[in-house]
Amino acid sequence: MDVHLGDGSVIDPGVLLGYPSGRPGVTGDTRVGPGARIRSGTIIYAAVEIGDVFETGHHAIVREENRIGSHCALWNNSTIDYGCVIGDRVKIHCNVYIAQFTVIEDDVFLAPGVTIANDPHPICGKCMQGPTIRRGARVGVNVTLLPLITIGENALVGAGSVVTADVAPGMLVAGSPARVIGPVDSVECPFGIVIPYEQGLDVRRRPEWTAVAPLPRPITRPPKIRR
Repeated sequence: MDVHLGDGSVIDPGVLLGYPSGRPGVTGDTRVGPGARIRSGTIIYAAVEIGDVFETGHHAIVREENRIGSHCALWNNSTIDYGCVIGDRVKIHCNVYIAQFTVIEDDVFLAPGVTIANDPHPICGKCMQGPTIRRGARVGVNVTLLPLITIGENALVGAGSVVTADVAPGMLVAGSPARVIGPVDSVECPFGIVIPYEQGLDVRRRPEWTAVAPLPRPITRPPKIRR
């Protein structure tokens, strides 16, 4: 089992690449595309394929037999368990757990503390399957996604939700269990941002907001829905 690392990659001390799997019969090389930035404490197992410009925080873990696209990020203390398929431009924030056999399409955002389950009842290998998260979906802080569900394209899951059923494309859900609030495009963002990271990481540095008026006060009420 060899490790193939693309040109221009920066690897911190204390990183393990090609770590052997403890599961019998798992073999294969570890391949990481060019331009990676992998920080200390990260472990990437054997039999993993990762595209270009992959970035991790500290103590991130990628288990064996994962396929990850290009321009993806996996931040501090997050784990991708084995057998997942992840598309391009996926942002996985801190303290996220992605269970085995989860499918995540392009341009998905997972906020800190998201937990993804894959087992309807412990322990059942015959029906083990994580959720499918479609292109452009966004999942808020401390959300739990239960097995076998689909989060539709461009859907939004509110913070703290427990999602037990499919979410339709373009819809906002929230609560425990999650309920439909309305279309995503009916929710007004005080900063006018639709896709995380699309317009910059720090809104306080954007002159069109800071030069004219102070930032809005913290939101203490439910989001405004246009009727």
